[in-house]
Parts: sequence; structure tokens; C-alpha cells
Amino acid sequence: MIIAIDGHSSCGKSTIAKSLAKKLNFTYVDTGAMYRAVTLFCQQNKLINNGIIDEPALEKRIYEIDISFRINAETQQQDTYLNNVNVEKQIRSMEVAHDVSKVSQIALVRKFLLVKQQNYGKNANIVMDGRDIGTVVFPNAEYKFFVTASPEIRAQRRFDELMQKEGKADFNEILENLKQRDLIDSTRKESPLRQASDAILVDTSNMTREGQLEWILNKIQQ
Repeated sequence: MIIAIDGHSSCGKSTIAKSLAKKLNFTYVDTGAMYRAVTLFCQQNKLINNGIIDEPALEKRIYEIDISFRINAETQQQDTYLNNVNVEKQIRSMEVAHDVSKVSQIALVRKFLLVKQQNYGKNANIVMDGRDIGTVVFPNAEYKFFVTASPEIRAQRRFDELMQKEGKADFNEILENLKQRDLIDSTRKESPLRQASDAILVDTSNMTREGQLEWILNKIQQ
């Protein structure tokens, strides 16, 4: 079985997907982390200069990128590895957030990761979250959900998360970044963010984490 969860940045879809996968004993795949890892690779290798991505150089080097997920023994959460290095903390930074939507709209990158994402669904029950899971990656998924929340609530959640992890954050910067990412994600040429016609809309603005999970579980178990 494949459960596809799409939605806007910082709307809670990853939290929902992780909890749902754990509850159902499914494999969880965070495609947002995959795009963030590619973005970090570009930053580390000077493939982004003044906000401009050197696409010809990226095309030559993209097959150097290996992305994997491993369970952290201490946190029991899934960490992202880029070329066998744990980059979970780095990919969640505002520096990566500023560039990830630009990297995500490159056709070369989307095709490269699409193959990897579809391979996850060949031999396992999975919960996968992202921007185009129900529309492009798994259009025939058994269950599709589209998660959203108001920009201000999403920004507050991201602010609280960064404050907890790093002890510093700028609410206005986060809010503007989210609005810009929404615009880029929904208007890009390659696999734009949109709700699949058969996806169930989930507005998490006034839901607790427990409420979100319970609501979706009820839809699956109906």
C-alpha cells in the first residue's frame, strides 16, 4: 500500500507522515529531505552563486549524490544522510530553506529523485510526503492527502522548531520564506504543487498533532 501526503511547507505533513508510518508499521520516505540534501550538495560544492544555480555543472555532478535514511539510535527518528554523512541538522537550516525551492524546480533534479522515490514503493508499504507524490510520483496511490494551514500558523510552527533546536529564529524571515516557497512551488513548470483531484484536503491550522493523526487514520480505516 502507498499513502501519499502532499502539501505546503511547514504545514505538518512530515509529522503526520512519520506518525502514520509508525502507527501502521510502514516505511516513511521524506522527499522534502531528499531535495534539501541535493540543495546542500549544491551549496557545499559552490554550484549556487548569488541565488543562481549552475545547472550545467550540476548535471555533470548529480550522480555523485547518494541520499539515504537511517534510524538514529538515540532519538529513534529517521536521519538523512548525504554521501554517508549525517546531514539532518544542516538540511533543516534557513540557509538550505532559502535555496531548496529553486533547486526543486530544476527538471534534471526532479527526474533524478523521481526514480529513487518510485523505487521505494516497489517492495514495501510506504507513507511518502512531498509536493507531487499524489500527482506525479504515485498517481495511483491507494490514499492521497493534501495538507495545508495558514502561512502565519506555519511560520509560527517553524519558528518554534528553530528556537528549540538552535535557540534563534526570525519570525518575519520565516514567514516571507514560506510565502516565497509557496509561490515557487505552485507556479513552477516541473511538477507544481497542487491538490490531486482525488486527494482528501486536511487543514491542520486548528488541529493538534494527535488530532491530525487520528483524523487521517479514521479516513484510512473507514
